[in-house]
Amino acid sequence: MPSTLSRRDFLKISGAAVGALVIGEFLPPWVAQAARSNGLLDVSDSGYIPSMCEMCVWRCGLLAKIDAGRVVKLEGNPHHPHSNGKLCPRGQSGLMNTYDPDRVLTPLIRVGKRGQGLFRKASWEEALDLVAQNMLDIKQKYGPEAMLFSSTHNLSQVQFENLLNAYGSPNYGTQRSLCFNAMIVSNLTTYGMEEPDRKYDDLKFIILTGRNLMEAISTSETSALSQAIDRGVKVVSLDPRFTKTAAKSAEWLPIRPGTDLAFHLALINVIITEGLYNRTTVLNQTSGFDQLAAAVTQYTPEWAAPITEIPADTIRRIAREFAAAAPYALAHNGWRTSNFVNSFQTERAIAILNALAGNWGVAMFPTSGEETGVLGAPPQPAYPRVSAQRLDGVPWKYPFVPLKIGVFQELREAALSGMPYQAHGWFIARQNPAMSLPDRGRTLEAFAKMDFITTVDIIMNDTSWFSDVVLPESSYLERYDPLNIVGNKAFLRQPVIEPQGEARSALWIYKELGTRLGLGDFFQYSDEEDYLKQQLAPLGVSLDQVRQKGYVDLPGEGPDFTEPIWNTPSTKIELFSTTLDKGGFAAVPQWEEPLAPAPGQFYLLTGKVAQSTQFASQNNQLLNKYSDEPRLWMNVDTAKSLGLSDNDLVEVASTAGKIHIKLEATQAIRPDCVFLTPGYGHLSKGLTVAYGLGASDSDLHLTFTDPISGGQALSQTFVTVSKI
Repeated sequence: MPSTLSRRDFLKISGAAVGALVIGEFLPPWVAQAARSNGLLDVSDSGYIPSMCEMCVWRCGLLAKIDAGRVVKLEGNPHHPHSNGKLCPRGQSGLMNTYDPDRVLTPLIRVGKRGQGLFRKASWEEALDLVAQNMLDIKQKYGPEAMLFSSTHNLSQVQFENLLNAYGSPNYGTQRSLCFNAMIVSNLTTYGMEEPDRKYDDLKFIILTGRNLMEAISTSETSALSQAIDRGVKVVSLDPRFTKTAAKSAEWLPIRPGTDLAFHLALINVIITEGLYNRTTVLNQTSGFDQLAAAVTQYTPEWAAPITEIPADTIRRIAREFAAAAPYALAHNGWRTSNFVNSFQTERAIAILNALAGNWGVAMFPTSGEETGVLGAPPQPAYPRVSAQRLDGVPWKYPFVPLKIGVFQELREAALSGMPYQAHGWFIARQNPAMSLPDRGRTLEAFAKMDFITTVDIIMNDTSWFSDVVLPESSYLERYDPLNIVGNKAFLRQPVIEPQGEARSALWIYKELGTRLGLGDFFQYSDEEDYLKQQLAPLGVSLDQVRQKGYVDLPGEGPDFTEPIWNTPSTKIELFSTTLDKGGFAAVPQWEEPLAPAPGQFYLLTGKVAQSTQFASQNNQLLNKYSDEPRLWMNVDTAKSLGLSDNDLVEVASTAGKIHIKLEATQAIRPDCVFLTPGYGHLSKGLTVAYGLGASDSDLHLTFTDPISGGQALSQTFVTVSKI
């Protein structure tokens, strides 16, 4: 199989893997029978079967197009609010993910040294017995807390968490501290909720702070922004890099990295001193306005201009335009801002700016979905009491970070230091810390300290490459998952393709492993369909009925926007946070000077691109075919001053490590910054497309953690660049 496919090769190829894409794959008999009985297929076995995508965590609704009993295409489901009848490039490539020639289709057990890539095939019985025995040995010798668990957010995560809680470990790592801890904790301390929903229908003015929505995974929001731009909304993009979002904005402000906080403090200053805020909202729904007004007096546009390198007149004009458009104005509280340690206070300033605009119920709404108590669940006993403190510092070091989110990079650091106790095992599901955590060398050192590592995934990613046992999961087109609540509907992921090889669903894997660990009472479902039937029991709806539409309507009315409930100590939007004040932190946002690169160094920026999903899809042949070659962005004038030209091979170095990569000289970035697309530079030779392609930003990034939110400050790494 060639590492890349030309259009002609793709149409001609007839191998078992990619050939299934060209001619379509037959439906599993039991899926076909259910589809026929539900009227989804006609007499020629053609039609559409609804399910859900999982090429990213947004989980759009999809329709699998069936022609003569074969799956030939994936399309967007118009009834799902995340897809609205569309699928992004990642979603369109889902069949290639399932038929990736490099997929792991049988359990694997390591036979060489970690990192050599030497594995042997094993039966499920042998592999699960080995995993269970190692986990039981660690539990007996060191206690359950010596076992680390980590997973990226997914629909089967509820049973992953069930496994770790039943096992008795408090040590759980998610990817969220690498993405949006600053936003989550900021919203909790301001609004009392993690992330309000945003609506673009009536907006007139939007400020995007480092949020590249045109290439983000939240595709429905990208579509909403596109439609708003078509309608004439003004978008101001605050970003050191000229992203695709900046290209579609009315204004691009190439702000100096780490200074977004100064910009937003100056906006608040103008809006308060000129009396441009929504007085009704401030009076009735906020607390701490007087303290805020006093604190921002010093933060004038003239003060912010030399810090941000944005003219004072521009800052003042944008503040006035934003206020004039209110309440139809939104300062987007995106998942990331500048990725600096001061990003938490930046997010606080953004939340406060929205409160001053009075845009609740117009641009921002209560979070929909994830309702509790609507669906049923298998019965289970109480979890064992956990007395050991968490290794990631929550809540004893990071009291404001929700337990379910944690501080992932601190989990790794504790594994290295052995403090407050040593971790000995690591169970990793659908996650790739060898690529996602900063300073990859330290992650590999942490792996070396483990007595045992096991992973659950569909491919041999870099973390699987260093594992002792690899458990192959079915792809999302081959399995059932727990129902997913979005708005007032619960959506179903159902299989449309027979599972390849011996791959199994996560629900099956966790149940089988739990049984071997003596935790069978926590997994009281016979199979995936039984699990779904128990979920649907309170609704009085059969699984066959849900299969037909792909979703079930939930009882009850939607959220009430007229009387918002702020889950804060004051029961109001807290401009002055009593929670932060009691914790000894600044209760209103205050300026925190960011670190800056020394002469000859550059800010290292990273961010999403539309053709890949973080660290998971670079081996997909179709996405790779349409992806740009990963190169290091550098301002063309800066490159010229260093004697560098486009496509030169350069060495990029930080105190964490160094990489070699080709240069892309461009006007689309500040002179003091460089940009590297994440997700490349794989170590695993089990990825024949992605291996040897590009370089990893994780080899360069240092670990900087915000002391309040636990967020990782990725852009606070500085590098040198030299020609090879």
